Amino acid sequence: MRYKILLFDLDDTLLDFGANEKDSLTKLFQQYGYAFSDELIQLYNSVNKQLWAEYENGNIALDVVLNSRFSETMSKMGKVVDGLEWENLYRELLGDGTQLLMEGALDVCQRLSATHRLFVITNGITRTQFKRLKQSGLYDFFEDIFDSQSIGYQKPSIEFFDYVMNHISNFNRKEALVIGDSLNTDIKGGLLSGIDTCWINRTAQKSPAEIKSTYTISSLTELIPIY
Repeated sequence: MRYKILLFDLDDTLLDFGANEKDSLTKLFQQYGYAFSDELIQLYNSVNKQLWAEYENGNIALDVVLNSRFSETMSKMGKVVDGLEWENLYRELLGDGTQLLMEGALDVCQRLSATHRLFVITNGITRTQFKRLKQSGLYDFFEDIFDSQSIGYQKPSIEFFDYVMNHISNFNRKEALVIGDSLNTDIKGGLLSGIDTCWINRTAQKSPAEIKSTYTISSLTELIPIY
C-alpha cells in the first residue's frame, strides 16, 4: 500500500455542490420574491467569481466575499438588500439541503477508511461543511476536517497545506495523496507542497502543461486500483 493518508476535497469531489448550490439559491431568491432566472444566476455567478478572485489575491477578507455577494448582485438590478441577512439564510439552506453524493462516494470512502487515514481539505465555510458532511453520511469516515475559514488560508496556498501537514500525526508527504476535482486548488496545492495528487476529471478537460497530476481518473471508483 503506497499511500496511507488520503486528503479529499469535498465540493464536487465527494458532494455534488453544484446541485445543492442551485437548489439553495433558487429557494433563497424565491423567499425574497425573485424568480431565479438564467439571467440572475449568471449575474450572481459573475459577482461571486470576481469576489472570490479578489479574496484569493489577498485584496479583500473572506467576510467581505460572503457578506456582500448578494447585495452586490442585487445592486446591479437596482435593488438594495441586506447582504449579511441573505448570506445567513443561504448558509442555512445550503446546510439543510439534500446532500447529494457524487457517484461512488459512499462506497469508496467506506472501503478506503478500513485501510487508510481519510481527511477532508476544503475551501468551504466551517459550520456549513461539517453539517453537510454529517447529513451526507460521510462524516464518520474521516479522521479530521480542515477548512479554509478555520485555518485562515485557502487551497492552493502553501500555508493551507503546511497547516494540514502539521496537524496530522505522523504525516509523511510521500505516503499522502491529494484527491480533488480542481486543478487550480487541489492539484496545484498538492504540487506546491510536494504531495502526490489525483485529479478527478469527470468532463475530459485538458490540463495546462504547468499543472500535471500524478494520477488522473474520471470517477471516484477508479481510486481503488491506485492502491
